[in-house]
Amino acid sequence: MKRRQFLTSSTAALVTTGAVSRWPARAFAQETAPMARLAMPALLDTRSTGRLSLQAQSGSRSFLGGAATPTAGFNQDYLGPTIIVKNGYLAAEVTNALKSPVSTHWHGFLVPGEHDGGPHLPIAPGKSWQPEMHVAQDPATVWYHSHIHERTAEQVYFGLAGVIHITDGDDDARGLPSAYGVDDLTLVLQDRRFDDAGRMIYDPSMMDVMHGFAGNYLLVNGQAGATAVVPQGIVRLRLLNGSNARIYTLFFGDTRPMHLVATDGGFLPAPIALDRLSLAPGERAEVLVDMSDGGAAVMMSDPAQPYGVLPFEVDPALPVRITRLPDKLDGVLEDLAGSEVQTRLVSLDMGMGGMMTGGGAFAINGRPYDMERIDFAVAQGSVERWRIRSTMVAHPFHIHGVRFRVLSENGAAPRPENTGWKDTLLVPGEAEIIARFDQPARQETPYMFHCHILEHEDAGMMGQFTVT
Repeated sequence: MKRRQFLTSSTAALVTTGAVSRWPARAFAQETAPMARLAMPALLDTRSTGRLSLQAQSGSRSFLGGAATPTAGFNQDYLGPTIIVKNGYLAAEVTNALKSPVSTHWHGFLVPGEHDGGPHLPIAPGKSWQPEMHVAQDPATVWYHSHIHERTAEQVYFGLAGVIHITDGDDDARGLPSAYGVDDLTLVLQDRRFDDAGRMIYDPSMMDVMHGFAGNYLLVNGQAGATAVVPQGIVRLRLLNGSNARIYTLFFGDTRPMHLVATDGGFLPAPIALDRLSLAPGERAEVLVDMSDGGAAVMMSDPAQPYGVLPFEVDPALPVRITRLPDKLDGVLEDLAGSEVQTRLVSLDMGMGGMMTGGGAFAINGRPYDMERIDFAVAQGSVERWRIRSTMVAHPFHIHGVRFRVLSENGAAPRPENTGWKDTLLVPGEAEIIARFDQPARQETPYMFHCHILEHEDAGMMGQFTVT
């Protein structure tokens, strides 16, 4: 089965006939319809059972009120439920009701390679995957998505992704909002491209592959033109950049600050006040926003040529649980510097010559991805320093199975939003990171490291490593 045919034959016809020219990175259509209230993803709480059941399935949705688009999702027509887990035993079952293989990568879970859900663990149509995992990590906002080589971009684009909250139940003691969908909002940011009939399309040109596929509408939790309704107090926003390629520079139009409390891998020691927050594909951030003034506010992106991301409206009738920002948190940022036993160079390569001739344009360290080749062999329990370099454009870099600390960005100290635990990092030039590799990954099910511009990943900007 060829690429872009994983949903149904009607979807394949749609995405191969509905092509439009590439939209500029800042281009978004203006909403004219009245704004609906933003809905949260359905909640799937595993804390009492230790069991998780997901089904990758086809669906259909009218995003803009016009023509419906064939879609995919986990347990629903588009995207998947927000999953709540706690540390301990977790028995998952993922069933594939689609007509093409999928996988389920737990992006941010620190689990062995045999449970990681990468391209070596495909789920065939009509089959199930049943990993029995042990979750043992700090509270964090992580996510899950399909990760089939050469099809990741399209499968995530059409909806095979969702969010996971890892929790220890102590957020009230931390003074953090924790009422799901009330003062604790999960926000999946995605840009998607629609044709004149309102159908979502995915048909990347050569330039789309080079820059990453950009959309002309912005969706939040799969909704266009919605408003987040919040209480008149402190609100927690769990932000996921679920776009294929777009990088957001988030800020509030009325200049109110965002207080960063957690990055990809968990809490910070104390909140950090930010005027702007950069969020690349795959990255997550948790911020607190003070809405006690009762005024409306709009989260925006790209200060140079701003566009709206999500308007907020205060409802005085909603219960206010948190009225002040916490002075400190309990995140522990282990200093790994000085204990590394290996330093590696990772060059994220783009070659225009190969792109123009149909050869290997996307690679790491000059070599396009090969599922049969192990690029690195890492000793379990060891600490390594990796020097990451981007060529031509800024690349978001992700490593499976670990969280890391950022040592430097272009020779300087890391930006404030990169001072916590990370598993995905935007690299506009060069960055140094350090990580301890505690989880095992055998040759049969290695970990991936790759660019998280999904078109780049599918085209070969990915490698793999074992931990033994």
